[in-house]
Amino acid sequence: MAISDWPAGERPRERLLAQGAPALSDAELLAIFLRTGVKGKSAVALARELLGHFGGLNRLFAATEKECRGFAGLGQAKYAQLQAVIEMARRALREELHQGDVLASPAAVRDYLRLKLAGLPHEVFAALFLDAQNRVLAVEELFRGTLSQASVYPREVVKRALTHNAAGVIFAHNHPSGVAEPSQADRWLTDQLKAALNLIEVRVLDHFVVAGPEAVSFAERGWL
Repeated sequence: MAISDWPAGERPRERLLAQGAPALSDAELLAIFLRTGVKGKSAVALARELLGHFGGLNRLFAATEKECRGFAGLGQAKYAQLQAVIEMARRALREELHQGDVLASPAAVRDYLRLKLAGLPHEVFAALFLDAQNRVLAVEELFRGTLSQASVYPREVVKRALTHNAAGVIFAHNHPSGVAEPSQADRWLTDQLKAALNLIEVRVLDHFVVAGPEAVSFAERGWL
């Protein structure tokens, strides 16, 4: 049955307008984006199939065009639209980060890092460089690795901090395994970076480990 034949109170678009976007499931939100289904499947059914195949929104957002190409209803045009929506969300969150003290907006930092890093098939190590008022000077991807590790060089991190004349930094990296719990190696690396940056009086304010919907904060764990 097509969505247009559903009772008005059950249609995703009408529910969103009446109850707000948070009331909808992931599949219903994705169905609104897709607009139409394919032969034998409504947009909601197609959305559920996509989410099941990729393992959730984060993995879908990180999927390549080639990975999406095998699904009827998610062709090149829809893929381009999806990437545009994701990038607009990233830029909106980045604007929020640039507006003031990032420590006053921990949720925005988490959301931005999750949208930037979650679901990537390879490990990425990134940094938010901050001024003395904790305002964002720059966001950079510093190192990129394999499924298991990224080589992070303290000397290069120090050079980038000096380039931006940063007073503080927030680190973040993802775990492609899907488990956000920091490893002993993560803690050791953070200690090494903190020691190197202390020599140039740059504070390490936090380090987030991102995996799926989670972003674990070292600062909240009391590790900094």
